[in-house]
Amino acid sequence: MSTLITGSFAYDTIMVFQDQFKNHILPDQVHILNVCFFVPEMRREFGGCSGNIAYNLHLLGDDALPMGTVGEDFAPYRKWLNKLGMNDNHVREIPDTYTAQAFLTTDIDNNQIIAFHPGAMNNAHESKVSDAPNVTLGIVAPDGRDAMVQHAEQFAAANIPFFFDPGQGLPMFDGDDLNRFIKQANYVVVNDYESEMMIDKTGKTLAQIAQEVEALIVTRGAKGAEIFHNGNVAQIPSVSISEAVDPTGCGDAFRSGLLYGVNHGWDWETSGRLASLMGGIKIEYHGTQNHKPSKAEIEARFEKNFGTSISL
Repeated sequence: MSTLITGSFAYDTIMVFQDQFKNHILPDQVHILNVCFFVPEMRREFGGCSGNIAYNLHLLGDDALPMGTVGEDFAPYRKWLNKLGMNDNHVREIPDTYTAQAFLTTDIDNNQIIAFHPGAMNNAHESKVSDAPNVTLGIVAPDGRDAMVQHAEQFAAANIPFFFDPGQGLPMFDGDDLNRFIKQANYVVVNDYESEMMIDKTGKTLAQIAQEVEALIVTRGAKGAEIFHNGNVAQIPSVSISEAVDPTGCGDAFRSGLLYGVNHGWDWETSGRLASLMGGIKIEYHGTQNHKPSKAEIEARFEKNFGTSISL
């Protein structure tokens, strides 16, 4: 069973400003804003939705096939994928471009200023679902707009079941676009804010959207998640964690659990609980690909949190 994960690859450069932004921005002078924040703490992480989801699905032991376009600066990231033994056959380098990059500056109140450069992600539509043989499941994760549209069409045309995961790309689409994605997809997964945006844009309730797909999954942060399926709503609890260190990438980790569950024919409640656990494990670490639980550790934490056992 191979899961094709279409989406972005990116470098996340994260800087910490040991003060409050508001102390250095004059509200009545924003029209001539010119400020510099001294950031003695900085780290660079491997990220992007395709890379993150594939990383977590690889931890679970499934055959993850990430697909995305990257720039000439991708060598350190590719070395990381190769070290992990992950498949990088469908990660295409675009000449004379940079890999997508996010520059995040966070103050002591956890306010963020983010600059994002899409770089090679703008070429993601040049990769085709048909480039990857023997795919049994897919996901359309945040990526270039044309890529998300075309990859959804390609999954549907090939009769490959797939998740539609609009994420931060949702504002790129209007109601007609989203209704088309929903019609094409087998499953839709969004967070609570994105679900409200989807309701507003499509004019449909969550129950109505759920009627058009096999499952609609809505994550709700510390409150867990809801899975709409066959007219029912399964409530998925959050898990106990040692410390909430960094929420970045928790949604991608969550999605890996859903993909694993569908691949292995699990019921939605069990799949959702594994997804919740993967998100909980990730939040205990900085960055999106620095957690390294073994399958035995994941199984043990699942039983501890939910009182039932799983076998990965």
